[in-house]
Amino acid sequence: MNLFINEKQFEFWKLRRAKTPNVAIAASFGITRQAVSKALLTIDRKIETALREMAKANKIATVKANPQMGVLFGRSVPLGVDAIVFVSASHGVQVWYEHDGDCGACEEYAACTELLWDYANELGITLNCAADPTKMAEELFAKMKELV
Repeated sequence: MNLFINEKQFEFWKLRRAKTPNVAIAASFGITRQAVSKALLTIDRKIETALREMAKANKIATVKANPQMGVLFGRSVPLGVDAIVFVSASHGVQVWYEHDGDCGACEEYAACTELLWDYANELGITLNCAADPTKMAEELFAKMKELV
């Protein structure tokens, strides 16, 4: 589910998440820095709402949320495990639960691997683990916690 794909505000948000200054975003779109700032405030509210609604729908108690990064860390109430809700530019709003899985036997192996690689690339995070999506997720989300 990608709620923001057709919004110019989301383009600004992706650029800011990639560490592009507001002045540079404004120049590339031919608008004022103030217009970019206003648009970012609006999209941050939308992203925070989407993160919190997804957490609520999945019964995830929020521990920490950062709409500028598009991430919410929490704990699944029914499953009793840590969970993360995040916004990926190419995969939309996603939920990942901490788990020990048998990734090699799972039919979602390729999809999980692609999701994690894409998301790490969006954030400019280099992953050392490449063979097991569970290990990739542990590494990625540990690095994200350091950034948030």
